[in-house]
Amino acid sequence: MPLMPERVKYRKMHRGSRAGLATRGQTVAFGEYGLMALERCWLDTKQIEAARVAVARNMKRHGKMWIRVFPQKSFTKKPLETRMGKGKGLFESWVVVIKSVNILFEVDGVTEAVARESLRLAATKLPIKTKFISRH
Repeated sequence: MPLMPERVKYRKMHRGSRAGLATRGQTVAFGEYGLMALERCWLDTKQIEAARVAVARNMKRHGKMWIRVFPQKSFTKKPLETRMGKGKGLFESWVVVIKSVNILFEVDGVTEAVARESLRLAATKLPIKTKFISRH
């Protein structure tokens, strides 16, 4: 089931800015190990779900996982071969704005080797460079 907000005030949002570093969510707060973003991007709900499934399957129901990002931004797209004008495009999907040094996932209750492998598998599902990080 894809992540999405229950309700939003406006269906279509402005593009916004991805510049700069993350001001919040920079440290491993809940678990022992985390996956940190090193680049900026929009993460789609499908990408987050694919990474979540990869972590859950590798950990085999041992330990606990936290997803530190949530897609709250809608983005729109115009159909192919459409002329300019005629308003904003139709709703496409939900995304989360990722800035550098954001923590994306955290795990706890497993050994470092299992956590490192789980987060490596999750990183292969994401379109950006990431880094394994420990709380210590």
